[in-house]
Amino acid sequence: MPKKNTVIYLCNSCGNDFPSWAGKCPACGEWNTLQESSISISSSHSNITKNIELKTISSISSGKYTRISTKIGELDRVLGGGIIPGSVTLLGGEPGIGKSTLILQLCNNIDNCFYISGEESLAQIKMRADRLGISNDTLKLASEGDLLSLEKELKKHSPSLIIIDSIQTVFLTNVASSPGSMIQVRESGIFLQQFAKTTGIPILIIGHVTKEGSIAGPRILEHLVDTVLYLEGDRFHDARLIRGIKNRFGATNEVGIFALGEKGMTEITNPSEIFLSERTGESGSSVTVILEGTRPIIIELQALVVSTNFGYPKRTTSGFDLNRLSLLAAVISKKTKYNLANFDIYINITGGIKISEPASDLAVCLAIISSLRNIPIKKELCAIGEVGLGGEIRKVGRIDERKKEAKKLGFEIIATDGKNLETICKEIFKS
Repeated sequence: MPKKNTVIYLCNSCGNDFPSWAGKCPACGEWNTLQESSISISSSHSNITKNIELKTISSISSGKYTRISTKIGELDRVLGGGIIPGSVTLLGGEPGIGKSTLILQLCNNIDNCFYISGEESLAQIKMRADRLGISNDTLKLASEGDLLSLEKELKKHSPSLIIIDSIQTVFLTNVASSPGSMIQVRESGIFLQQFAKTTGIPILIIGHVTKEGSIAGPRILEHLVDTVLYLEGDRFHDARLIRGIKNRFGATNEVGIFALGEKGMTEITNPSEIFLSERTGESGSSVTVILEGTRPIIIELQALVVSTNFGYPKRTTSGFDLNRLSLLAAVISKKTKYNLANFDIYINITGGIKISEPASDLAVCLAIISSLRNIPIKKELCAIGEVGLGGEIRKVGRIDERKKEAKKLGFEIIATDGKNLETICKEIFKS
């Protein structure tokens, strides 16, 4: 059947394609996302069709799948108990964050895994496996990116799990596009999804992320898979969080916590103790309880307040929202006697954790005032509460779970019922 090449314009945000270029994507509305791509299409269309059987919902068997445990408790927690047969999971994260390390450790716990790497040679994978102590002889490796060639071997051996490292390096030879291109990533994703559904073999795909933090490639890739996981963390700290963004077989509000070391990823079963291990109790330090998924975690916040040398005060944060800091600084200046108009404010969340929930507002305000007055907050105090624009302290969700976690480690919750920021400051700083 003769074929010819045609040019289409593919949106790298939503994955839709169009016959002509436009500055704004007609589908998702993003600007400057259409990229030219060449594809091969048949000059004539086949008239062959197949009969489709329609079923009622009562006649369909729901099926009871036995999850495949990864034997990594934190990962199983995020997945909802393990990997579902025939599912497709996408794991994203920045380069060097620990994706390949975690997946290779997973392969050591499951027999008859296929690890397909288009990025590393077999010798490179072996070096990392030796460092991590991987000794599973049932693990099979391939340094190849051609999916059509791999398909025959995969069907022949029927592995229990297939690892693709990464989606940007595999390709289909019948798609006229280079590996890593928008259309190649999309077509490879569709191919892997269909392979998993027809064979019942689960597939775990590793994907790189862009500078904006989203998985590289068209957004349709995230729609195709059953589960989307993100591995997060600061490369200058050991803590790593694996967060579920999408999960068709479980909840998306779970988070797994690891520490990345020389021997790979180590599970952190009590993260509160880890994040408070180096706390000294200096001025500008406060403690709060945040929720990562369903898990309450006690963390330390640090504030540094110094006189500004310029006319415009500086606000800098690490792990905390900068706009939120500006709002809280305005509330402190307006609703208390502490004027911050001539002071630079620096906020740091220890351990490389990033927080965004308003439950940490009160702790941030107290840390700022503690640094301003150079008066330490008692080490056993824990502040939980959202600060409103009127200076009032608002309640936060699941407060009982937060209090239970704080009391377990010997902390005393600052009483906030019916109080405002000014009243609490008078009680703590005695002025």
